[in-house]
Amino acid sequence: MPKAGIVTVVGRPNAGKSTLLNRIVGEKLSIVSAKPQSTRNRIVGIHTSDDAQMIVLDTPGLLNPRYPLQEAMRGAALAALAEADVVLHMIDASANGDESLVELAQLDTPPRAPIVRALNKWDLLSPDQRLAVCERAPYGIAISAATGEGVDALLARVRDLLPDSPFLYPEDEISTQTVRFFVSELIRETALEQLEEEVPYSVACEIEEFRESQSPMYIRAVLHVERESQKRILIGAGGQRVRSIGRAARAKIEALVGASVYLDLWVKVLPNWRRSAPALRRLGFQLPGETPS
Repeated sequence: MPKAGIVTVVGRPNAGKSTLLNRIVGEKLSIVSAKPQSTRNRIVGIHTSDDAQMIVLDTPGLLNPRYPLQEAMRGAALAALAEADVVLHMIDASANGDESLVELAQLDTPPRAPIVRALNKWDLLSPDQRLAVCERAPYGIAISAATGEGVDALLARVRDLLPDSPFLYPEDEISTQTVRFFVSELIRETALEQLEEEVPYSVACEIEEFRESQSPMYIRAVLHVERESQKRILIGAGGQRVRSIGRAARAKIEALVGASVYLDLWVKVLPNWRRSAPALRRLGFQLPGETPS
């Protein structure tokens, strides 16, 4: 009997969850950035082998929320945790090899699903540091999502814990999310790469028009920021910054869709959007306690 189920990847910001998802799926689905909190929604990747199918959910980093966007991010992570058939707890072994998921997620009771602990960033540790981590966390599986070390052993352990089930999706699918969603994420990722300090955290991307039927494919996208001063930074002198973001993002999108793209990129102010429930709903976020629209 084959196995199939949901594998929810959770952990602190910058633990390497997105890097692991991309490695498991073999495609770049999730934003990878040195800046923490770059994942804002759960990202769905599908990994199918001969006898098992994992629906892998990359989730926002678990943190104590300070404003509504972070509340929505935490809510997305906890909802994915509740859906899991297997929980993959990613731990940055270079920072902390011994961490309780129940405490980190502030859960009243442990998840119903079995938990596999992945001690990530193993490649960054010295032999003495590795030994110390093994003493603190003897049941963790040492991996490097960046290099692939230990990932096969991790997947084998996860596979053993999946329920017996026929495959849930066609074998050639790698995600349940739309191209439009991934285009938005690629544009935001490019902005993250080219912006410094606090501005990246104030950037959201909204796709206003998406015409796949014409050539080149036409995409009109808006980068929203919270203040006029941020808009000026994002546009840059003579529009240089936004053009640079647009060029780099277009190249990524063309690689994704396998076709030429005309990217019509705009910058607008959506005041205080990270703290505005109506703005967050407009941008596709669900606040805790709300039902999906």
